Formats: sequence, C-alpha cells, structure tokens
Amino acid sequence: MQRQLKDYLIISLKGLAMGAADAVPGVSGGTIAFISGIYEELIATISGINLSLFKTLKTDGFIAFWKQLNGNFITALLIGIIVSFISFMRVAKYLLEHHPVLIWSFFFGLIIASIFFVGKQIERWNMAAILSLIAGAILAYYITTLPSLSSTASPWFLFFAGAIAICAMILPGISGSFILLILGAYKTLSDALHDFDIKKILLFVSGAVVGLLSFSHLLKWLFKHYHNITLAVLTGFIFGSLNKVWPWKITATVLEKETGRILPFSEVSELGTLSIFEKQTQLTEIYKTVVERSTSPSIYSNMNQIDAQLIPAIGLMIAGFLTIFILERVGTNKS
Repeated sequence: MQRQLKDYLIISLKGLAMGAADAVPGVSGGTIAFISGIYEELIATISGINLSLFKTLKTDGFIAFWKQLNGNFITALLIGIIVSFISFMRVAKYLLEHHPVLIWSFFFGLIIASIFFVGKQIERWNMAAILSLIAGAILAYYITTLPSLSSTASPWFLFFAGAIAICAMILPGISGSFILLILGAYKTLSDALHDFDIKKILLFVSGAVVGLLSFSHLLKWLFKHYHNITLAVLTGFIFGSLNKVWPWKITATVLEKETGRILPFSEVSELGTLSIFEKQTQLTEIYKTVVERSTSPSIYSNMNQIDAQLIPAIGLMIAGFLTIFILERVGTNKS
C-alpha cells in the first residue's frame, strides 16, 4: 500500500485518539483502532514481528526489513499513542477526580456509537454470531463488576500488569487502564509516569511488548479462521463495557488504606460516592473505591446532594457519539 506523508499524519492522529482512550479506565484504544479502520492491519503488523524479520535484515538489508515490518505505519501510530497516553493520563486523572460525570458522559456516547459501527461489519447474523455477541457482552460486563485490588508497590509487578493490560488495550471494548485498576497497578504506573521513574516505565513497557506479541498472533488467527464470530464477540465486549462508563456511580465498598479493611461506604459517609466525599472533605488518601454500581441521575443527585449535570452530560454523550462518526469517516480513507 503506497502512502503519502499526509496518510501517516492521519495514522498518528488515530494513534493520539487511541492513546487518549487507553488512558481512561473504561475506554479501549482497540475500539478507536477498529472504528478508524486500522485494526486488522495493526494486528497483522504486530503478529508479523518474529525471527524471520531479522533474517530479512541480515540477508536483504534494512529497507526490505523495514518494509516487511510495515515500519512506517507502526512508527507513525506509536508516536501518536505514546505522546497521547503519557500526556493524557495526567489530564484524565484530573478530569476523573474533578469532572467525572462529564468525562464519562463523553465516552459513554463514544461507545454507544462504537457498538453500531463494529456490529455493522458482521456479515452473517446467525445463531453462532448471536451467541458469541451475548457471551462477549456477559464477559465484559462481568469484568466491569470486578473489585479493584489494593495497589502494589512492586516494580516487577508492572511487568505482569503490562502483559495483561496490553491484551485488553488492543481488544475493542475492554479497557487496558481498567484492567490496571483491577490489578492494583494503575496508580503505580501513573505515579511512575508522573515522576519519570525510568525503571518502572521500562518494566511496564517490556511486559506490554511480550503480551502484545503473544496475543496478536491469537487475534490474527481468529480473524483468519473465525472472522464473523470474532467480530460478534468484539461487539459484545463493547456492549458489555457500557456499565463501566455509565456516568452516574454510587460507591458500594471502599478499602481503608491504613488498615487494609474493606467496608461499606455507608459506614464512611452519608454521601453516595467516594469522589464527592473526597472533594468535600479534602481527605483524598484515606480510602480507595473497591466496588461501585451504576445508578440513575436522580438517585446520584439525591445521595450526593449535588446537581446531576444531566443537560451537559447528554450534550457530551452526543458529542462522543458524533466523534465516532468523524473517526469512521476518516477511517474510510484507505490509510
């Protein structure tokens, strides 16, 4: 495929969108890759990284090696992903702490549109496709209900977390950042990025590379042999993930960091949500959310004694929905 400089700039922009999505616990960069039309090329490129590449380098030279690697594509994409992920992770942390309803509303609209655009690529709606979609939705929903583990300070744990999270990051509907939250590694990684802790960052990246190279081969094989069913499962993943990005959440249980006890949030505060409690009391390092549940805007408003921000939330849902239409339109460019 012959590409011009503007094509690679567009690929980098898609990488920026992927990195921003993966920085938010609940949104998958794989969804962005799928919608923007580069998903299968990305999987094929990653799975093509093997020993034969280095044989090509030795026998045919760097140009042949770079072409076989699809080097221009992967470099342009990685530049966008890395720049966006590192910078947006800080922004996402601020938005999630200070404007959670608004940021989740935007991504809720984005994922609603994603279900339509991924689902429409399923060529045959038969019983196998329907059951696969249901199974994918149930699995993704179950993952969104899992309690977060306590944070671990072990840098080597980041290697394991990177290998697991990267598999989620390239799956539409499954958020790599949310997997990091479940594993208890999200704060460790965000602190490492904030403090530029090179050792921890390299351990995470090394684990991610190992996980990515392994998992991409499985995905490539599934697309080759079970294309329709794989698409149905991925559509189900996206549908099931909606629970995680629903904007209005009530905290069910929290971890008391000093003692390690898990207790009902009702024993901590009469408010319904930990982030609201922390904002009002300025006590930000005492508790950590373990389990939270989706609720209605009215219940969220009543329990927290604040405005549910329903009108701006709906507006941002529409904005997120329209963003996917723009990405899909760009994706129709064979870039």
